[in-house]
Amino acid sequence: MSEGATGAIAFGVNPFRAAIVLAGVGVTAAIAFAANEFVGPRFIAGLEREAIEARDNAGGAGIDIAFETYLGWLTRHAELSGGAGLDSEARTEAARAISRVPGVGGVRWRDGTSGGPNGDEAGAVHCQEDVEAILEARSIRFPEASADIDPASEQLLNEVAESLMPCVGSIIAITGHTDGNGDENANLALSRARANAVRWALIGRGIPADGLRATGIGSQTPLEGLDPRDPANRRIEFSVIESAPIMPTPIDTPGPG
Repeated sequence: MSEGATGAIAFGVNPFRAAIVLAGVGVTAAIAFAANEFVGPRFIAGLEREAIEARDNAGGAGIDIAFETYLGWLTRHAELSGGAGLDSEARTEAARAISRVPGVGGVRWRDGTSGGPNGDEAGAVHCQEDVEAILEARSIRFPEASADIDPASEQLLNEVAESLMPCVGSIIAITGHTDGNGDENANLALSRARANAVRWALIGRGIPADGLRATGIGSQTPLEGLDPRDPANRRIEFSVIESAPIMPTPIDTPGPG
């Protein structure tokens, strides 16, 4: 093959390949445009319309909803205000309804609480209390010495996730506990693995990963009045430790976590 022919091969353009490249560029541009539409003002505007509809259907007309931080950044986390003429139950139900709108990252009231406009206890969204009530008579079960969640606990986890949904946008701590039998280092590792298993189960049920913190403390904190070796000490506990994201991004885009 001559030097000229080699040059033609090196620098010539294959029409079929060029068509593929151009098609790829077009697809990339379309995806970029769609992504921008999803996370930008149009997405937030749609979210606001759905939140208003959910609020009104729950009897919360009069509550103002803002998807904007104090710096003017758009956010998926709804800030609620107003509704002074509504009773505590109506404010609570409206907040729950708004939090369940697909895409909403969480709700909080302007005064910094997750409750009513005046921060009254009766208006609070009692997600942690709801979870504690659910787990009072039942527990998330695991096979002996395993971090695999027992299939019999799947429905219980569904209920836990539903109760935590109004607190989406908060920091939710998941703590694993074991009894005092066996090696403490092994118990510590097992409690951490079980807490992580519950964390992933909640993520799979729609609770955002960035708000979930899993830890295990082994047998360090037995239930009051129980022998540390009592199997009843094996448990998962939940704590809501923040009422809102510590550092919201300009657009809190939904994602798999």
